[in-house]
Amino acid sequence: MHARPLVVVGLMSGTSHDGISAAVVRFVPGAQATRPLPELLAFVQQPYDDAFRARLLAAIAHPAHPGDYTRLDFELGDRLGAAAVLAMAESGLARSEVDAIASHGHTVWHDAPRATWQFGQPAVIAERTGRPVIADFRTRDVAAQGQGAPLVPIADALLFAGAEWRALQNIGGIGNVTVVPPGGGVDGTRAFDTGPGVGVVDAVVRAVRPDLPYDIDGALALRGTAITRVVDDALAHPYFSAPPPKSTGRELFTPAFVDDLMAQCRAAHPWCRDVDMVATAVELTARSIALAYAQFIPEPLADVVISGGGARNPALVQRLDALLAPRLVRQFDTLFFDGDAKEAVAFAFLGWLHVQGLPGNVPAATGARGPRVLGTYTPA
Repeated sequence: MHARPLVVVGLMSGTSHDGISAAVVRFVPGAQATRPLPELLAFVQQPYDDAFRARLLAAIAHPAHPGDYTRLDFELGDRLGAAAVLAMAESGLARSEVDAIASHGHTVWHDAPRATWQFGQPAVIAERTGRPVIADFRTRDVAAQGQGAPLVPIADALLFAGAEWRALQNIGGIGNVTVVPPGGGVDGTRAFDTGPGVGVVDAVVRAVRPDLPYDIDGALALRGTAITRVVDDALAHPYFSAPPPKSTGRELFTPAFVDDLMAQCRAAHPWCRDVDMVATAVELTARSIALAYAQFIPEPLADVVISGGGARNPALVQRLDALLAPRLVRQFDTLFFDGDAKEAVAFAFLGWLHVQGLPGNVPAATGARGPRVLGTYTPA
């Protein structure tokens, strides 16, 4: 165990495929050895250009030649390294003051508990930054018969707990929730993927409005009317009724899923407008979250703390307020720091845990055989 503060850069490329998040975090030893105090020193976001985003999406949706995958793996490593360099510069720290870089990379395939695959070569990041890199966090949990996801719950349990039962709901490309007992701690903490986050919403928006990257300020959804029957049919998928532990991703909510959702909207009502399809996608996300809470979260939650891109969508937040009442829906930003940085900070914490030799998974969340130290180490 290191008694001094450690500085770790967390790198995240999520299922929304919008870009890389990089957070420089100083972890100061706290009263308990496993609960340092995180200080966010810098946070940057590097958006993907349209061509690179299309290549990432194609790598998931369509089989490719091994050479294509390998080049993309190395190229993403270079981009992750560049984001880390920018974040370190923004923090004002010299590179030598950074103890490690913790990179989630980008999930290209996730078929837990059989296999998982993240792009973003750690050796390339180490060469680009000159710092040691910890990466490939999901693999060990999957090898231990776990889902390999979600991995953020360890940070939720040890860094972001409340005085009462709390749910921390991330709404990125995929939605996932962590249920944390009063005062926090791994014992009693549970987590699972609730279903689509904004990944389906963003895909519908890009299909009907190619000039928009996403539904800015929820403007399209707020003008539309959700088609209830289409949402009902989508929620009949077995994933939503399957008990935790469970995880999902783009492998389920594929471009074909989005195309089918839009086709069902048009078939349900000849008058269906583009904004109605966006509203339907938002309703699917909101109701899938509410359904998960109703089915699988009996704990007396005092609040639901939301983060991720979906927390910036007023249409989605309005529906969550209504569907999750009387629970209080709160923004992560108002309690801690910029919610957009949360997942990058969580992976920085996973890097901190690796350096300390401490487990990074929550077996009750992933279904693994037991606690495991996560990640592989690439020296500077």
